Amino acid sequence: MSTTAGDARVRVDAWAWAVRLFPTRSAAGAACRAGHVRVDGDRAKPATLVGPGAEVRIRVRGQEKLVVVRRTLVKRVGAAVAVECYEDRTPPPLPRAEMPLLPRRDRGAGRPTKKERREIERLRGH
Repeated sequence: MSTTAGDARVRVDAWAWAVRLFPTRSAAGAACRAGHVRVDGDRAKPATLVGPGAEVRIRVRGQEKLVVVRRTLVKRVGAAVAVECYEDRTPPPLPRAEMPLLPRRDRGAGRPTKKERREIERLRGH
């Protein structure tokens, strides 16, 4: 059996695992079920089919990754081959200077007071 499916359409969970976007296929399926994977703008179930040209958005650890399928795979391949199977269009992260600063408490200062908790929540946007 060949590792490539060529221009055929394959399941998004299997493809994301095969191109090493997830460490296990079950993790890819769980991310789909949790709504962290979108195919062409729509929430994807694990069995959603993707083919060349499909845009896949994956949210991992609070960061969103945007990839476009170039080639479909059936089985997991090495990292050098995997990067050739998709085009990474993820925007670069914000520079550290532009990221908002969150207040830090001194170590050992104890629990924040109710007023301090409200200020922290207001700064975080809750």
